[in-house]
Amino acid sequence: MITTQNQPVTLARTRAELAAALDADTAPRAVVMTMGALHQGHFDLVAEAARRVGADGTVVVTIFVNPLQFAAGEDLDAYPRTLEADVDGLTATLTGEARHLAVGRLVVFAPTPEVIYPDGEPSVRLDPGPMATVLEGATRPIHFAGVLQVVLTLMHLTQPRWALFGRKDAQQLAIVSAMVRDLAVPVEVVPVDIRREESGLAMSSRNAYLSDAEREQALALSRALEAGRQAAAAGADAAGVRHAALDLLTSAPGVEVDYVAAVDPVTFVDVAGAGLGLPGERVAVTSGEVLLALAARVGSTRLIDNALISLG
Repeated sequence: MITTQNQPVTLARTRAELAAALDADTAPRAVVMTMGALHQGHFDLVAEAARRVGADGTVVVTIFVNPLQFAAGEDLDAYPRTLEADVDGLTATLTGEARHLAVGRLVVFAPTPEVIYPDGEPSVRLDPGPMATVLEGATRPIHFAGVLQVVLTLMHLTQPRWALFGRKDAQQLAIVSAMVRDLAVPVEVVPVDIRREESGLAMSSRNAYLSDAEREQALALSRALEAGRQAAAAGADAAGVRHAALDLLTSAPGVEVDYVAAVDPVTFVDVAGAGLGLPGERVAVTSGEVLLALAARVGSTRLIDNALISLG
């Protein structure tokens, strides 16, 4: 247990320790699920969780690099693991100069894979549905099934009123929201806006893999989103927004484009006439809110970014 001046920050590593930490806790509770290597984007989620639960509430932060969402050849083993620094950052986020927590309790749950999956590979699996077959799902076919497996498990273990997710992983947010809705999970999913570096680069734990030159090249992603916004402001439909972003990104040095898409932010149905393969796709919509989503590789690092854009 880590202790502030007068209030505990509890670090639990097993299911039993987590259950003991939350036993008889009737205060409002929110959970933030992470894979660690925390940055200011994660701390924004934690700050919003604290705002929701109030001064007497409980914030649970899970730190778990989930093997089920990594395919062979992805960066599971190389993924940064910085638990001590993560706990320090969480404590600093929720305490002031007097070292008093801004909430009633902070519980950090940092299990091993054996704790989350005690029988090894789960025998019951979740199917994330058609939305998981496009964009990130096309590139990482097993990813969203693994995400839902751990998210639902952690929701059961932590039993929160609110679960906070960043908008940067927009497809994950949409699929988790669909799971909660379709399976009647008694949790409110709360989206939190993307945190960007001063340069405009979306914060990500994978930014640590970028060299200085690659960080400069990676700024093409946020510039492509801005090109899409400008196209919308000039009256472009969804197809025009997508093309503006695609043209900028494909011409950027050092950037290998994976996809650029304009989709419905809830269903991920294509709205630009590009054809992702989901039922209900439409030819270039001209009004409403669309999600401009993109992915690209800079050096050996794969990055994603997105923006909600209003048309018409």
